[in-house]
Amino acid sequence: MFALLKKAFDNNKRDVARLRKTVVDPVNAMEAEMEKVTDLAAEFMKLRAQVQNGEKTLDQVLVPGFALIREAAKRTIGKRHYDVQLIGGASLHQGRIAEMKTGEGKTLVATLALALNALEGKGCHLVTTNDYLAKVGAEEMGLVYRTLGLTVGLIQHDLQPAQRKAAYACDITYVTNSELGFDYLRDNMAQGPDQLVLRPDHPVNFAIVDEVDSILIDEARTPLIISGATEKATDQYYVISKLVKRLTRGEPIEPGVRTEPTGDYTVEEKSKAVHLTEAGITRVEKMLSIDNLYSPEHMQKAHMIVQALRAKDLYFREKDYIVSPNEKGELEVVIVDEFTGRQMPGRRYGEGLHQAIEAKEGVPIQNENQTLATITYQNFFRLYTKFAGMTGTAKTEEKEFLDIYGSDVLVIPTNLPVIRKDHDDLVYRTKAGKYAAVIDEIVERHQTGQPLLVGTASIETSEHLSKLLSDPQQYGEFVNQLANMLMAKVEKNEGLKAKLQEMFKGLKREELEALRPEMPKNALEVFDLFVRRLKTLEGLARGIKHQVLNAKYHESEANIIAQAGRLGAVTIATNMAGRGTDIMLGGNVEFIAGDLVEQISLSRYQPEIEAFIKAVSRKDPSARDMGLKAGVHPKIVERIEKARDQIEADRQKVKELGGLHIIGTERHESRRIDNQLRGRAGRQGDPGSSKFFVSFEDDLMRLFANDRVLAMLDRIGMDDTQPIAAGMVTGAIERAQGRVEERNFAIRKQLLEFDNVLGKQREVIYAQRREVLLGEDNQIEESIEGMIGDYVEAALYTHAPENISPEDWDLGQLKTELEEHIPAFADFDFEGLKGKTVDECHREMLEFAADAHDKRKEELGGALYMGIGRYVLLQNVDQYWKEHLHAMEVLRQGIFLRGYGQRDPFQEYKFEGTKMFNEMIDTLKGEVTKFMFRLQVNQGSEA
Repeated sequence: MFALLKKAFDNNKRDVARLRKTVVDPVNAMEAEMEKVTDLAAEFMKLRAQVQNGEKTLDQVLVPGFALIREAAKRTIGKRHYDVQLIGGASLHQGRIAEMKTGEGKTLVATLALALNALEGKGCHLVTTNDYLAKVGAEEMGLVYRTLGLTVGLIQHDLQPAQRKAAYACDITYVTNSELGFDYLRDNMAQGPDQLVLRPDHPVNFAIVDEVDSILIDEARTPLIISGATEKATDQYYVISKLVKRLTRGEPIEPGVRTEPTGDYTVEEKSKAVHLTEAGITRVEKMLSIDNLYSPEHMQKAHMIVQALRAKDLYFREKDYIVSPNEKGELEVVIVDEFTGRQMPGRRYGEGLHQAIEAKEGVPIQNENQTLATITYQNFFRLYTKFAGMTGTAKTEEKEFLDIYGSDVLVIPTNLPVIRKDHDDLVYRTKAGKYAAVIDEIVERHQTGQPLLVGTASIETSEHLSKLLSDPQQYGEFVNQLANMLMAKVEKNEGLKAKLQEMFKGLKREELEALRPEMPKNALEVFDLFVRRLKTLEGLARGIKHQVLNAKYHESEANIIAQAGRLGAVTIATNMAGRGTDIMLGGNVEFIAGDLVEQISLSRYQPEIEAFIKAVSRKDPSARDMGLKAGVHPKIVERIEKARDQIEADRQKVKELGGLHIIGTERHESRRIDNQLRGRAGRQGDPGSSKFFVSFEDDLMRLFANDRVLAMLDRIGMDDTQPIAAGMVTGAIERAQGRVEERNFAIRKQLLEFDNVLGKQREVIYAQRREVLLGEDNQIEESIEGMIGDYVEAALYTHAPENISPEDWDLGQLKTELEEHIPAFADFDFEGLKGKTVDECHREMLEFAADAHDKRKEELGGALYMGIGRYVLLQNVDQYWKEHLHAMEVLRQGIFLRGYGQRDPFQEYKFEGTKMFNEMIDTLKGEVTKFMFRLQVNQGSEA
């Protein structure tokens, strides 16, 4: 293992050194020359002409291209690409995943690869996780692109199709992953070329995916789905929800402990699975008054019962979802993203799970939907000619990026060394003990003025900590617990016991501290913690001003998170809130300036306002004049300058206090999420620190901690107040995380294998559909002729196969079928086929069908025929694809039962799915044939 790690490190070091030599050094050598260029756009367009004329490749113009892009950034936004940023830009151009630590300027790095690849004129996409980040990136970096003569588009969720088309037609488009994915699916449901929004010629050319781990790893299991409502939702979910409340949860089989499961059902929390026991099946059958729960007519009930049990035992309010009113004021279940803590309105759990949760919560059950179009992010981004990714944490997932996407990870060196101090984890017996210690840490550090960012894994934890900080009485319970423990420790010392009892009445900490010399050794640890908690209680009584972010409002959360580095700031946030926004020590001048200019009804995103904000932030002497020209009142300019000076002074104080301190309240399943939280501190060489507080009741520890460890803790008498703090424990936690990551990777890989079957089918259907939508008239005609021929051939081989005697052919059935689809076959001499070979029959019938098709074209007229042809093809492709998606989903849900028959579920799914697809295509061809010959067209006449 060590040898493999060393090899990976050496390879990374070698690649970075190579890019320094081939990119950084020559770009730096051109810097003085570029500073003399008066028209950067003209020079950049010369490179575009060379690339598009085929004179040079992108690689051949990379060095002058990067030099021009760097110069454009210097002149417009006052930022010069560092050498390491040039390395990052080159790696993105190569289609790699660039790991860049927080604060290293990923947004600026992306300009290099995007602008360079835009020279091809095929469109480039910067894909990010929310509308706010897309808007900020497009507005800020748009200044750079426009200076180079490039156009920049921005997609936001409320744009109309015409606006989307214009944005995608730009050289560079900033867009969220969900908007882009859904636009792709909608384009493949379009009924005419005018409805397409992505570029018709190059819809998916080059993309850089920001926060690539979030999109391609964390969201890989969540498909993009466009669906339409089907039948009315059944109230049966309410009945089943009440029924499962009467079932008893048991324990599964455990070697050496029990050979049979207990109770009515068992739960596998790791895989979020539920299994009915034999006793449970019998009990359910009695409740429902049925003989066999797993008979075909009752399979749906069995499925609903399992989903209701999953909703009851595995999905929890305020953690996995919330219940909130929608636009109509009706309560609905809204999913909470497990990685970001963000609400995900519009997304629903599949396979009836969402309806089961709605029944559990007693809210209206919404209709089940039928899938019209779907794709996973895994398969969508693999459609791109080239795609790259950026994130602060990718190395731990390198195997997945390589195996699934064919992209390796290049770790980009930081511009300045990282000096953040990461403390060992503190592990407590219970959550209550952990939360008390977290509050102690917050209060102690807050009293010094050190800024704190407290990361939580759920909205529920965020709100619980906020209540503890806001209500000293709740925290007082922890103090009372220690008082009782202390009294127990001095039980045999009557004099000391009496003194303590007397002091507890007044509870003056200074007097209490004076008793320390009298404390027995076995009581000192509890005594010291008791005094510490009294100090915490005093701090809470004075008030701890704090902000709580639950990743609900991207723009406001970015404003708050940007100021989380201010002196004395306490910010509680779900782990991913404000991701993409740097936390600067002392505060963020640009965010304050933006807020101030918007107070006088100016937009911070206007180019001239944005240029002013950046100028005043870096103390540019011309900033005041720029502000006045942009319409910023002199008093506002003064307030911004005053805030900037105060932030500079505070920044030094915060550095002296140790920088931003990160408090993690739980270890996530993924080390990557923990590393992202840690990475919020220590940006650009700043000081910082991090510490995680963990309990054996946390999900990760509860699922994967060894039972022997818990037994050992019981033997040594570990209580809520005593943490374990050792590198060994931290290492054990990280090993547990490694096991979970391996399991999750295996799940994602299996899902991809299954989706690849559908993915290949999707490629065939979408390619055919696009040809119909954009093809010339002769292509439409050829498609229809081909389908008619294939249909006739299939009918012939079905009813007159070559492996049986012509006397045994079922010509009557052949005649009936062909006449139903092509009425002209009523005049065909089927009896004349006897005695001929299959090839001769085939040739005669194809010629007859072709003649019938020619007559049909003449009958309709060229223009009408083409219009009908496109319509018939599109309508039938969409209808049969929709039905096929449903059939494939039913197949996937039931396929794992075949594993019990010693058959590989994936191979069975692949075989059955391919067979179903081929049958669907054959049926489609028959239906198109029938429509083209039997569709009645009423052509009105002029009066």
